[in-house]
Parts: sequence; structure tokens; C-alpha cells
Amino acid sequence: MNKKNIPVEFVFQLFALIIAIIVVHAFYVSVVRPNAAEVIIEQNMQAEQDPEFVRERSVWVLIKDLEQEACFVLMFWALAIMGYKASRISAERKLLDVDLVPVPEGMRILPEDTREFARQVQALPDDRQQMLLPRALLSALRRFTSTRSIQDVSSSTHMILESEAERLESELAMIRYISWAIPSIGFIGTVRGIGEALAQADKAVQGDIAGVTQSLGVAFNSTFIALLISIFLMFLVHQLQLMQERLVFDTETYCDDKVIRHLKAD
Repeated sequence: MNKKNIPVEFVFQLFALIIAIIVVHAFYVSVVRPNAAEVIIEQNMQAEQDPEFVRERSVWVLIKDLEQEACFVLMFWALAIMGYKASRISAERKLLDVDLVPVPEGMRILPEDTREFARQVQALPDDRQQMLLPRALLSALRRFTSTRSIQDVSSSTHMILESEAERLESELAMIRYISWAIPSIGFIGTVRGIGEALAQADKAVQGDIAGVTQSLGVAFNSTFIALLISIFLMFLVHQLQLMQERLVFDTETYCDDKVIRHLKAD
């Protein structure tokens, strides 16, 4: 990614995180926690009236704690980042349907012809020139002008695309970190819940197990929700990675088919 685009993506990620925090917290304050509190009060009343009452697992109770809220914030942040990257890949793929170097079948490109074809690529808008395909095509044409070697052009193009694949892979590091952090937050909730349960062990010995039960619920619910979110995110990460790999592969095929096979050294 060029230097001009780095601040754009950083600002997008920052605002996406802020918006995710505001929206998720507002939803928790206005919907999740009031409903969870209502369910808990109702179940406690039914348990007092009927000793054999079995508490049903409510979605509101499952997701009510701070750890689950943090997991949802990170999930929506990761989804926003992946959506941004997917939209960029989609824009890059649209160029693969455009004949940027129109070479009729049977025509050969000589070293002295490359400037004319390069000018056609350079006529693209600046934002498109920074995409992978135009950069690869310009590099191939300029390389052929300087070296007059088709093998050298092919090797150079392959190296550029391989480097791009590594860059795209490295850019997934933040999303992978978020996918790793979510289960970790869930385990933090587990530790917190177990710690609270142990702190109320004396009440449990006296027969009051309500507090221990509620704390253990925090422990297991946080891990359960975190693992579900992590599984969902990792599936999307692999799909995004597949899109990136296909983009690089199809770009190399485009360069071979549209340019390299038409080259002719003196």
C-alpha cells in the first residue's frame, strides 16, 4: 500500500473502533442489561416459589457481562476492517475485466513499443494506478524496455506479485490479533467468574449457592460467547485470505496473457 493510503486506512480503523464501542455499549445499556436483569429477577422469583424450577438459558443473560461486550466490540471492529479490505480487493478485481494493454492477437510488443503501452496505463486515475495490476503492468513494460529480456520480465513480475502477496498477508495481522484476543478476553471472564465464586464459598457452605451459581455463570458464559465469535471471525479471515490469494494469482495470469506472451525481443 502506498504512503497516501496508509493514513486513510488508519483513520478508518480508528473511527470504526470508536463507532463499534459507542454502538455496542449503547445497545448493552439500553437493551441487553435491562432485559438480563428482568430475566434474572423473574427466574429468582420462580426459583423461590418452586424448589424444582430449572433456569432456562436466556440469550440476554449469556451476553450481559463486560467480557462479552468487549468481545462484540472487537468482533464488529474486525468486521469493519475486513469489509474495508474486501471492498478494496473487489475494486482491484474489476480492473482484471478491463483491457489495459490492448494488444490484438498475433501482434508482438517490441522494446521500443513499450512506452506507448505504458502511457495507456499511466492515463488511469491516480487511485487506480496505485492498484496491483497497473503497477505490475508498468513494471513489466519498463523492465522490458531496459533489459530487452522476456525471461527477466517474467521473473520480475513474479517477484513483484509474490512481494504483494506477502504484504497482503502481513496486513491481516491485526485481524488475526483480534481473533486471538477475543478468546483471551473470554478466559479473563472465566477467571473473574471463578474468582468471585471462590470468594463466596463460605455462603455456599451455609447453603446459599445463588451467588456461586451466578459467578460460575459469568465464567462459562464469557468463554462460550468468545469462542463462538472467534470461530465466526476465523472463518471470515480465511475467506478474505482466499480472496487476496486469488487476486494475486489472477493478476499474474493477466500479465502473462495480456503482455508477457506478446513480448518479442530484438
